[in-house]
Amino acid sequence: MEIKVEEINQEFKGKIVGFDKDGNLIIEINGSEHLIKIIEMKSDRFEFIFDNTFHETMISESTSTELKLLLDNIPMVLKKHIKLSEIIEKSNRLSGGSNSQNTISSQIPGRVISVATNKGDTVKQGDNIVVLESMKMQVAIKSHRDGTIKELKVKEGQSISRNDVVAILE
Repeated sequence: MEIKVEEINQEFKGKIVGFDKDGNLIIEINGSEHLIKIIEMKSDRFEFIFDNTFHETMISESTSTELKLLLDNIPMVLKKHIKLSEIIEKSNRLSGGSNSQNTISSQIPGRVISVATNKGDTVKQGDNIVVLESMKMQVAIKSHRDGTIKELKVKEGQSISRNDVVAILE
């Protein structure tokens, strides 16, 4: 994976090594191993500790080949690697615990064409939460359990990526 820091016009070579026994991400940057502990992860931002230093990242744009973000308010571009989605998924599962039971996520990228629920609505397992358009097909994202919509994370017309959280249940 290549990481380009636009502000200082420098490129780094990085790769994902794996996870330690506590679920922390081990990466290698320019030949040195580093540990990343995910603190909080949302669809458009996440907080983490990198080599014992706290950082906050806001995702500004995501395409199929690049991820544009602000890391501690410094613009960066990540050239996507096929393993990036797998790492994010595994990290969500490991850090999510019971919270992952409360999130409804998109399994595919697409554009939100309708939102079927509102904050405070009661839903049953299988109820439509949002409908996406992906590759000229409409795909419903359904609730995986009964509950109440605590928060909607998407709006009609918004483009979302795979694994983005679309709603949170209580």
